[in-house]
Amino acid sequence: MTLVAFYVNFFITLFALIDPIGNVPIYAAATQSQSPSSRRWLSIYISIFTALILTLFFFAGLNILKFFGISMDAFRIAGGLLLFLMGLDMARGDFLETFSHAEEVKEGGDAIGVKPLGHRESAKKSFEKLVVPFAFPLMVGPGTISTVVIQAGFAKDFGLVGYAVGVAAILTTAAAILVTLLFSNSISRLFGRVGMVVVVRVLGLILCALSVQIIISAVSEITHNIILPSAAHPYADHHK
Repeated sequence: MTLVAFYVNFFITLFALIDPIGNVPIYAAATQSQSPSSRRWLSIYISIFTALILTLFFFAGLNILKFFGISMDAFRIAGGLLLFLMGLDMARGDFLETFSHAEEVKEGGDAIGVKPLGHRESAKKSFEKLVVPFAFPLMVGPGTISTVVIQAGFAKDFGLVGYAVGVAAILTTAAAILVTLLFSNSISRLFGRVGMVVVVRVLGLILCALSVQIIISAVSEITHNIILPSAAHPYADHHK
């Protein structure tokens, strides 16, 4: 494998696993009441966080989990539970209300005793609520972390240059995430308030099902396939 092939493979794999395009509707729903400037800052914060967490695992790998005595399967189950709670909030319609504070920002803080927040301050408040579970583990989940650890092994073969190329692939992915999230404004305008409520409820149901599938797959690995393989991996070819 050449350095160019390593870079391209690493970037494409990360982008496909993080799937920022597929997560845009959720991001747009969570930030539809934010001002355009606040959304831009929030997109920057999420992109920086993604780059930092991926770089951390690229160099530290599974040593972080080993230090705390956490297996990857346990990490997947915990991530699945967090995603389930997020999906449940979305399906029940509570997801948008979580970010209702942004309405006060948008209206200039007309309420008595409410001091208007700046765009960066508003973005920081939303980031605190979105960082878990949206940025982590919905976008940067166990699968992404596992991939980063594996790619770090390939980078080791190229020495310092390989690590530099790996970091470049991570930064390129973060830049692609930033560009993708910036287009959430257009999606929000396209669907409108009512449309986004419908989209979020449907996505919430799908996210709940996805999180349950993640948990089932992890439990199946831990219990040595006591759970039927067809349930753990429903669309895999089990006749091979």
